[in-house]
Amino acid sequence: MKILNLYAGIGGNRKLWGDKYEITAIEINPKIAKIYQDFFPNDKVIVCDAHEYLREHFKEFDFIWSSPPCPTHSKFMISHKTRDSWKMPFPDMKLYEEIIFLKSWFKGMWVVENVMSYYKPLIKPFEVQRHFFWSNFPIPQDSFIEPDHIRETTINDLQEHHNFNLDSYCGIDKSKVLSNCVTPKLGLHVFKCAFKDKQEVLE
Repeated sequence: MKILNLYAGIGGNRKLWGDKYEITAIEINPKIAKIYQDFFPNDKVIVCDAHEYLREHFKEFDFIWSSPPCPTHSKFMISHKTRDSWKMPFPDMKLYEEIIFLKSWFKGMWVVENVMSYYKPLIKPFEVQRHFFWSNFPIPQDSFIEPDHIRETTINDLQEHHNFNLDSYCGIDKSKVLSNCVTPKLGLHVFKCAFKDKQEVLE
């Protein structure tokens, strides 16, 4: 099975998928891509724009996971409204471009992940913990008890929570990189939901 992991970061969502699949990861930041490659040496890692890569290569894959940048959609934006110097950005509509594109043209299994937005979603998502998921398969909420994210904590706490160690890396915002991770257990849950009727994929 060929998997495309877009906006891969350091691979939180991918961590528990195993190594028997052919996985291509797209990450635009070379330093973060290097960390991903270190953690997942069997994956093919490409440093480029994920949005354009999706448009050009989507037919080559069986399962696509996309996690477009979330800051312009986040509820955190509301807290900035009262700042006189803050100019509210337009929401990055690449999120919805990819949802519509995949829904219309991709024949495999797909999921697009983002944070819960400060506005009512333009396309109804599945809601799981602090995430919105758009997909062509159901993603139930009730499989998780533990929270997938912790706030106001140290980098060491975040590393332990996500089971990643970034101590040997420099030149990146470790707190931001870790906070942007989808917890590995949640990534595995979504993966299993996509292929629950194809047991041979999950074994």
